[in-house]
Amino acid sequence: MRVRIRALPAALLILCLAACSSGGIDASKTGPFAPGVDPRGEAVSGIDVGHRLIAAGEYELAIKAFNRSALNSGFSAEVLSGLGTANLGLGRLNQAETLLRRATTEYDPYPEDLNNLGVVLMERGQTGEAIEIFRRAFALDDGESTLIRDNLRLALAKSENSVSLSINDTEYKLVRRGSSDFLIRSAL
Repeated sequence: MRVRIRALPAALLILCLAACSSGGIDASKTGPFAPGVDPRGEAVSGIDVGHRLIAAGEYELAIKAFNRSALNSGFSAEVLSGLGTANLGLGRLNQAETLLRRATTEYDPYPEDLNNLGVVLMERGQTGEAIEIFRRAFALDDGESTLIRDNLRLALAKSENSVSLSINDTEYKLVRRGSSDFLIRSAL
């Protein structure tokens, strides 16, 4: 028994000394620590970060990113529409409607912003106004977006056949500026 106890400290000493050899942890640029911040590097736009977070379903973080962007460069149509889209993703329909209306009235409206405002109005049960907004979005887009066309069709079908169209089967597509599409399903 005593031989094992005396051998244990010697084994630990050998292991500790082995870590101190030249084959240990490298302290150069490829060491174990994360690289530092490059002050000369270019920062990613807060708007781009916000859109990426929306695509990832991180709406609260997206709101923070859009707010940071607004602090740096002021409110723009893209910041307002991003904030509105993130609030829509969180189910905050009143805030989403206010922000998207502001984005489409204070600035030249983009088809994507009008579409997203139409989605909010459909979620709030304002089908008539949503149809007009979808029509404006479709006209501004020259009919090129199939997502906006599908939303307009769904809104028209809901207004014409409100009894035969189940709310649970209705899917509205939320459109982001850029290459990503979002799908909002009615939760009613």
